[in-house]
Amino acid sequence: MTDFDVAIIGGGLNGVAIARDAAGRGLRVALFEQHDLGSSGSQGSPHLIHGGFMDLERRQFFHVRRALRERDMMLQTAPHLVRPMRFILPAHSEERPLAMLRMGLYVYERLASDSPLPRPEALDLTIHTTGHPLKRSLRTACAYSDCLVDESRLVVLKARDAAERGAVIWTGARCARADRSDIWKLAVINRGHREIVTARALVTATGAWTSTVAETVLHVPAVPVRITRISQIIVKRLFEGDHVYVFQNDDQRVIHAIPFHEDFTLIGTSAQAFKGDPAIVSATSADIGYLCKVAGRYFRERLEPADVIHAMAGPDVANDRGSHLSDGFTKLDRKYGEAPLLTVFGGDTTTARRRAEQAVTQLAPFFVAEPPWTLTSPLPGGDFSWDDYDDLVENTRQRWPFLTERHGRRLVAAYGTRVGDILDGVGQPNDLGPVFGEDLTGAEVRYLMAKEWARFSDDVLWRRSKLGLSMSVPDREALAKFMAAA
Repeated sequence: MTDFDVAIIGGGLNGVAIARDAAGRGLRVALFEQHDLGSSGSQGSPHLIHGGFMDLERRQFFHVRRALRERDMMLQTAPHLVRPMRFILPAHSEERPLAMLRMGLYVYERLASDSPLPRPEALDLTIHTTGHPLKRSLRTACAYSDCLVDESRLVVLKARDAAERGAVIWTGARCARADRSDIWKLAVINRGHREIVTARALVTATGAWTSTVAETVLHVPAVPVRITRISQIIVKRLFEGDHVYVFQNDDQRVIHAIPFHEDFTLIGTSAQAFKGDPAIVSATSADIGYLCKVAGRYFRERLEPADVIHAMAGPDVANDRGSHLSDGFTKLDRKYGEAPLLTVFGGDTTTARRRAEQAVTQLAPFFVAEPPWTLTSPLPGGDFSWDDYDDLVENTRQRWPFLTERHGRRLVAAYGTRVGDILDGVGQPNDLGPVFGEDLTGAEVRYLMAKEWARFSDDVLWRRSKLGLSMSVPDREALAKFMAAA
């Protein structure tokens, strides 16, 4: 009898999505992440839940159709994390002609024919408010609907759901060795202590570390991978309104300018080939300059590298014959008399749920497992309708009237209907404990440590939230001391 049915190495989006799916099918699941959940590839996430409009140029019609279906289902199952927005695509005289963009959006709309989101339309930028921050030479744009997501919170909530269904999630736990026979025997260094864990099947979802783990931990031939550095920059807010700009560049790439946590604009992404240790991936001066230059082709306000408040980057990975735009790479290694090994990496955020479902289905013949279930099941806090978001914010503020509009919206965006898990029993602000920065309270921090595997201040400031963008150094230090003493 093994400790678990399925062991998973890697706590990024693929790993936690597989853990959630497998646990919900009745399997005994353990997940090992050597750092924090979503601490690597998710840092370079473009924060988009979309069909991939530009993928139509590569004739990836089936992928776009699948992604659009996943987008609409995520809007139903994670309405606190996934926000519908209008995407504004200005027509640039030196890039794709307007007629081509309109034809593409016609196809995009047809592929999303059952979507509840508003239909595409043409905009006159000389009179429409979305044209105000743009250069006067830009006169026409196409507008269409897609969604945004905070991928770091998506990762954590998938892990939370997996844990509530019986999965064991270990952070700060490194798998040092995996020996294969009719079962897997894993040597795990769990926060300084060595433990032996057994499982009937092993999944590696280690992203950019796939080849390294195969060679040094599993001692099997490595799957060839291609690593790309995905970089983004954050600047002060450049425009008003709840919409996203899509900028074409002269290298045929597109760059998004996204409203980011009230006071900022996120501009990304820059994608460059990377060789070396994925742990040291960071945005380079060339990446930052590139993104500033593209933004400068469209915004009236000049943007210089000195204006960048924060730059972030993460490794993206694809196999040696595909790209990250595909549905990812999945390979099942099954040999007679040996426990199965499933390798999963790559793919985009939008299709992660489907990719996990297919991965667990490949393992299902080795177990007595229940059928797929994640398509319509909400994530924790997501049991409300996406068009009732504002009502949920208002109801939350009525129940706890000391919450400001900004604080209430941040809490609902992070926790949805589970805000009460933090605030139940709180009658006045003093009951929340110390306050760090504008509105991060001791009660929320204790919840993140107890329920969402936060161990260090950066886990809270950059992954469970993005409050690190605005919190002062003294408040950060006070938060670190509070967590160390908790």
